[in-house]
Amino acid sequence: MRKKIKSLVLLIAITLLIIVVSNYSIESYASDKTFSAVSDIKKNKVGLVLGTSKLLQNGRTNLYFTYRIEATVALYKEDKIDFVLVSGDNSTELYDEPTDFKEELIKRGIPEHKIFLDYAGFRTLDSVIRAKEIFGQEEITIISQEFHNERAIYLAGKNDIKAVGFNARDVSRRYGLKVQLREYLARTKVFFDILFGVKPKFLGEKIEIK
Repeated sequence: MRKKIKSLVLLIAITLLIIVVSNYSIESYASDKTFSAVSDIKKNKVGLVLGTSKLLQNGRTNLYFTYRIEATVALYKEDKIDFVLVSGDNSTELYDEPTDFKEELIKRGIPEHKIFLDYAGFRTLDSVIRAKEIFGQEEITIISQEFHNERAIYLAGKNDIKAVGFNARDVSRRYGLKVQLREYLARTKVFFDILFGVKPKFLGEKIEIK
């Protein structure tokens, strides 16, 4: 019994250490690459918006969605990006993150021909790598909340993509607690994805943004 307890304690300690190290590594790498003020960020041709659901399970609007829309519009109107690449999940006919973003961005004044959609952005890893492999972008501005931008920028760097992040407004800790807790596990998974050379679920034909 004592051996089992020691083994369990050791396993928990190793797990916590991996979580701490992965979180620290990602934050350190992205420390000078995310920006919250439009005036502080450099211009890139393309802004990569990381998708999320428009609505919560209770039917209310998802604030992560709303704030990413606002951040994208701010960058475009201040001429910090020329095109928007929306990457999200469209795994079923009834769930289409990219189109939801596109419709809202058009309502906010961004021309339709300036918006490109990546329907196979099932994970952040897929979104970042496909931005390069499918849409030909080796230098991008990633648009999401800061914690998400940091992880995406780290993945971009490991795939030879120069990336900066524009931080959409964050939500309250209470509102986004589940997302923030899940982020710690997602950051840990990043290291295993890199270690084992995990690739996007789908690639496909190249699409030129112009």
